[in-house]
Amino acid sequence: MKFLLIMHSNPQIWDALTEEERTEVMNGHGAFMETITKSGELISTAALADPSQSAVVRVRAGVPAVTDGPYLEAKEFLGGYYLVECDGQERALELAALIPDAGVEGLGIEVRPVVFTAGR
Repeated sequence: MKFLLIMHSNPQIWDALTEEERTEVMNGHGAFMETITKSGELISTAALADPSQSAVVRVRAGVPAVTDGPYLEAKEFLGGYYLVECDGQERALELAALIPDAGVEGLGIEVRPVVFTAGR
C-alpha cells in the first residue's frame, strides 16, 4: 500500500527551536531517507518552499486569475512529504514516528493512504 506522510510546518514553532534543535531535525531527515531507501519503501519526497513564494490560480469565466501567497491564511502549512510504499497502515505509522518533525512539540505527521497515482 502507498501512504503519503505529510509534514505540516508552523513557523512560530520552528522559530522557537534553538539552532541546534533545527539542525538535529534537518539531519534526522537524512537518516530517515537513508532508512527508507535501504528498506525499499521510499517512492519520493519533496520539501516545499515557504507559502509566501506560492501563487494561487483560479479560473473564472474561462480567464485565469493569479494571486500571490498561500491558498489559505493559516499558522500551519504543508512543508513537505514522503511518499512511501509499505505493508500497511501500521508500518506507515511506524515510519511517520521516525520522521524527526514528529518529535517536535506542536508538530506531527499526517499519514494518509493513497488511492490513486499516475505518472512517473
